[in-house]
Amino acid sequence: MKDRWYVLDDGPCDPPWNMAVDEALLVGGVEWGGPVLRWYDWTKPAATFGWFQRRNEVASWTDQSMLLRRPTAGGLVVHGEDWTYSLVFPPSHAWYRIRPTDSYCRLHHWLKDVLCDLGVSAELAPETDPSGPGQCFVGAERADLLVQGRKVAGAAQRRNRQGFLIQGSIQPVPFGVGRTDFLQALLRRAEQSWDVTWEPFPHHELLKSHAARLLETRHGQASYQAMR
Repeated sequence: MKDRWYVLDDGPCDPPWNMAVDEALLVGGVEWGGPVLRWYDWTKPAATFGWFQRRNEVASWTDQSMLLRRPTAGGLVVHGEDWTYSLVFPPSHAWYRIRPTDSYCRLHHWLKDVLCDLGVSAELAPETDPSGPGQCFVGAERADLLVQGRKVAGAAQRRNRQGFLIQGSIQPVPFGVGRTDFLQALLRRAEQSWDVTWEPFPHHELLKSHAARLLETRHGQASYQAMR
């Protein structure tokens, strides 16, 4: 039986809105009727940091003035020229039930296969390189995606009763591969590997409603960013 997933190509969005939409996807996880892949960019440079990190600490690691708290864990990530994505799975989906280490590895195997399909040799990090604790693209975690020994993809996760959210970044973008070509290869590989069938995301107005509320109450508020 085909596994129906939705795809949402949002293009460039305001940084706080990006975080609000990603959390809105998690909040409405059951309402979407299946997994959702959101592919998006940034209208201006920003840095995001993990839910459990302290803003004052991460501020010393970057010169970005816009620092935003993610709804997922993980470390500091600088955005602007990267490709970013989110994935959300409802509690009924098989991805929701696998262990965090296994879902992380499965995700990066997917990206590795996509790069290989596009002629780029990549591998998963066999062990952790603790060069920059708290900074996602300094050093590497086990199962991070490497190209020529350098980390090019990392991700952060969150599970709750509403669903399972992954937020990921690819940087630097892959070596002569176009954004649209990469996204199309990403979709094809999921079709081949997991029998996924893709449909355009149909719930735009409901998603915007959830995101607008979260922007007003959380992601657009300085107090939320500084809560730790």
